[in-house]
Amino acid sequence: MQPYNKNLKLPSRDLRNNMTDTEQLLWQRLLCKQILGLQFYRQKPILNFIVDFYCAAVNLVIECDSGQVMGL
Repeated sequence: MQPYNKNLKLPSRDLRNNMTDTEQLLWQRLLCKQILGLQFYRQKPILNFIVDFYCAAVNLVIECDSGQVMGL
């Protein structure tokens, strides 16, 4: 498990409950291990940051910008 700033736990929960449209669209593709059987976490605190999506198995972070949606 990656270390994280414990003060980010509640803000990350709020972000999970208020995801942008782009984040929701991507989450529908990442949910239930739909991509190569990999498990992703959303709005995950890592160190002093909250990343949009994180896959521990391959140490991958995905950040989304809300203004762009590209054929998902």
